[in-house]
Amino acid sequence: MRDHLGAPQGLPFSLAVRAGNTLYVSGQIGTLPNSMALAAGGIEGQTRAMMENIRAILAAYGLGFGAIIKCTVMLADMNDWSVFNRIYTGYFDAACLPARSAFGCNGLALGAAVEMECVAIFADGED
Repeated sequence: MRDHLGAPQGLPFSLAVRAGNTLYVSGQIGTLPNSMALAAGGIEGQTRAMMENIRAILAAYGLGFGAIIKCTVMLADMNDWSVFNRIYTGYFDAACLPARSAFGCNGLALGAAVEMECVAIFADGED
């Protein structure tokens, strides 16, 4: 089984693709809902908006943050690491955090401070 959740405004990628029991969520940045505008408040505001964007994508598939098994984080400034972590960890069960990679990068889309992509799984038997 494979399906996808198309991106808004004709962007050339899917927001998410389901292949079997795995959901691949494309990199999300901290844009406001139904907009290409970044959330106010720098890394803090953008991280919260990004996490809410991911929440909405997961919800479209009947999933929550507990279904995420892997995240890849890109930060425009590694000095924002601690602020990002404080917000990020609030979205997960502290006893069961996903595997994660993170790196600093130059030039995220729209000048974003942070971007994150995720892999989530559906419980056994849910197709």
